[in-house]
Amino acid sequence: MAIVNLGSIKFNWKGAYAGGTAYAVDDVISYNGSSYVCTAASTGNLPTDTNFWDQMSSAGTDGTDGTDLGTTLTTQGDIVYRDGSGLARLGAGTSGQFLKTLGTGANPTWGDVAGGIVQVVIQTPSSSSNSTSSTTFVDTNMSLVITPTSSSNRILLYNQTTMQGSGNRSFYTFKREGHPTTNGDLNSILYSNNDGLSSSEGINAEGNDNMALMIIDNPATTSALTYKFRFRNNGGFSTTVNNGGSLNFMFAIELDGGVF
Repeated sequence: MAIVNLGSIKFNWKGAYAGGTAYAVDDVISYNGSSYVCTAASTGNLPTDTNFWDQMSSAGTDGTDGTDLGTTLTTQGDIVYRDGSGLARLGAGTSGQFLKTLGTGANPTWGDVAGGIVQVVIQTPSSSSNSTSSTTFVDTNMSLVITPTSSSNRILLYNQTTMQGSGNRSFYTFKREGHPTTNGDLNSILYSNNDGLSSSEGINAEGNDNMALMIIDNPATTSALTYKFRFRNNGGFSTTVNNGGSLNFMFAIELDGGVF
């Protein structure tokens, strides 16, 4: 019976290439990160010599093309993402921030959670009363100073007092000192209304009515702001706020602009 020599019927793994080793057909070695299969008996012929070897697999780039996580991520809390050319590192944000996408074609970033109360300033309550018969707004003794931390944030103002009128309508407003184009009264700045932000009808000169005023201002600044609670009478009579020794109080809250 004739005998047919089939040679190797599977690849023979020989490990790393060694120049002094005799290799037979179908021996497989590794060389510089790639693998090669022997196609002709060889001793001392480098695996790159195509007369004796065929390449089976090619070495990677060892991260030189920006795909190595080990060199991209360097610090605890790092996040990896792809920028316009390869892998990139986003370092840990500050406590309480969230991961924010800016849409297609942009890289992610850390963002601050919007909607919180940034700061509160409370004017010391006063039991002193103020009266006026002026038909233009005048200051009461209630005022406060607040310095916004961001020009995109808003200021919520609140004042509560008692009032007494002597038979005519009274008007109330807040004033933002230093406004460049108006007298600073928010009824004029925000609504182009000269009457005020609130009014009351004083028909009982003997009694007191509770009066609360609240408004959100958008000063668009980080400079210190002085706000004042102001009032006026409609003419011919007088208006008194905080009559009878009750406490008049005022506060301002800086709100994160992200909720608006």
